[in-house]
Amino acid sequence: MSTARAHVLAYPFPSSGHLIPLLDFSKALVSRGVQVTVVVTPKTHPLLPTNFSPLLQTLLLPEPHFSNPNINMLVGIITFMRHHHHPLIVEWAQSQLTPPSAVISDFFLGWTLLLALDLQVPRLVFSPSGASALSLSHSLWRDVPQNDNPQDPNSAVSFPYLPNSPVYPWWQITHLFTGSQRGGPEWEFHRENTLFNIDSWGVVLNTFTELEQVHIDHMKKELGHKRVWAVGPVLPIRNGSTEPEERGGNSAVSRKDIVEWLDSCGECSVVYVCFGSLTILTSSQMEVLTRALELSGVNFVLSVGVPDARSVAQEQGKVPCGFMDRVGVRGRGFLIQGWAPQLVILSHRAVGAFLTHCGWNSVLEGLVSGVVMVTWPMGADQYANARLLVDELGMGIRGAEGEKLPEVRELGKRIEKALGRTKERVKAEELRDAALRAVGNGGSSQRELDAMVKLLNKVHFEKTTK
Repeated sequence: MSTARAHVLAYPFPSSGHLIPLLDFSKALVSRGVQVTVVVTPKTHPLLPTNFSPLLQTLLLPEPHFSNPNINMLVGIITFMRHHHHPLIVEWAQSQLTPPSAVISDFFLGWTLLLALDLQVPRLVFSPSGASALSLSHSLWRDVPQNDNPQDPNSAVSFPYLPNSPVYPWWQITHLFTGSQRGGPEWEFHRENTLFNIDSWGVVLNTFTELEQVHIDHMKKELGHKRVWAVGPVLPIRNGSTEPEERGGNSAVSRKDIVEWLDSCGECSVVYVCFGSLTILTSSQMEVLTRALELSGVNFVLSVGVPDARSVAQEQGKVPCGFMDRVGVRGRGFLIQGWAPQLVILSHRAVGAFLTHCGWNSVLEGLVSGVVMVTWPMGADQYANARLLVDELGMGIRGAEGEKLPEVRELGKRIEKALGRTKERVKAEELRDAALRAVGNGGSSQRELDAMVKLLNKVHFEKTTK
C-alpha cells in the first residue's frame, strides 16, 4: 500500500472573504498529511499563520494591479493573475522536487483549469459559497435565462432546473451578469470563468451534507460525476464551541473589552449586527438600522465598516450623531468601527441573533453558533443565501433586501422577535448541532474530507510512478 502524500497548490482570490476559508481548508488538508503550498501576495501574506506546520508553505507572487480605468476591478485583478501569475507558477512547479499533484483554486479563478492542464494535474474548484448559490451561478451562466424586460428591475427570472425552481427579481441577479452587455467582453469573461469551473475535475464546497443535501446532489447530477465534496464548515471549531481566535484582520476593539461587555448581558439578549468587511451602508440604510435598533429595545453589538478613499462619500456608513449617546448611556449598545472579532462575539452565550448581509462566511459562523439570523442581503450570492436561511431552512427572519429600505418599526419588531424562543431558534439550534456533528469525529464532512484526500493521494501516486 502506497504512503505517498499529495502536494496541493492552493490558490485563493486575494481578498479576506475568499482567502480565509481556503486557508482554513488548507490547514485541514495539512492535518491529514497533505503538503499544501498557498499562493499569496504581499497584501495577503500577513494573513497566514507563522510556523503552523512544515507541510504548509507559501508561494509569494506579485500583487495584482491594473491601470485601465475602463474595466471592472474584478476583471482587472483576475486578468492580471492570469497573465502574470500563470507563467510564474509553471516555472516554480518545474523547479520543485515534489511538484504539485493538484490545483485547488477559488471559483473566481476559473482560468486555472488551463494552468492545471499545463501542469498536467487535476484542478478542483474551491467554493467559498454554499452549494445552492454555486448551482445558481452555474445555471445563470450556462443556461443564460431569458428576461424579456430587463428595464424592469422587478421582472422575474426563473431557474426551473434548480431544486425548488427558485424565481428571483432581475435586480437580485448578480451585477456581473446584468451590469455589462450580454455577449460583450466582460460578460463573456465571467461566462468563460464559470464554464471553466463546470469543466474542472472536482468541486470542494464549504458546506455540509445535512445543510444542503438536495443542492449537493443536484450539483453531482449536473456535473455528471461525484467528485463534489462538502467539507464544511471549515472553521476553527473546538469542543462544540467556536474557538475565540482572530481571523483575517486586527480587531478594532480588544477581545477583553467586548467579552466583558457581553458578560454583563443576559443569555440570548444581544443581537450582533455586521455587514461584512466590504459593505458600507448608505446614510439612509444606517439611519433606518439605528432607529430600528433603538426602537427594538434590545441589547446590540453594532459593527460598521470604515469607508476608504474609494467610497462614494466619506460620510457613508457613519452612525448618526447622538445615537450611541442615547442608547449607550443605558448600557444597551456596543459600537465597533472596523474589523470585529466576529467568532468571539457570535459564540458568546449572550448573543442570540445576528443581523447579517448573508455572506457565506458570516452564515457559517452564525450557524455554528446557533443564532437566529435576520437577513439583509446586499448583492453577490447573498440573496440566494438569505433564501436558503429563511425559505428552505427556516432558521432566518427576513429583515430587508438590498437598497429597499424597510419600515423602521417593522424592522425593530423583527430584530426583537429574533431574540425570542421561536421556531427559528429551535431550527437554528438543531442546525448548529448538525454542523458540529458534521465536523466532529466520524461526521459527514470529516468522511468527505478523508475520501477526497484518499483520492488526491491516489492521483499523486499515479503521477509520481509514471
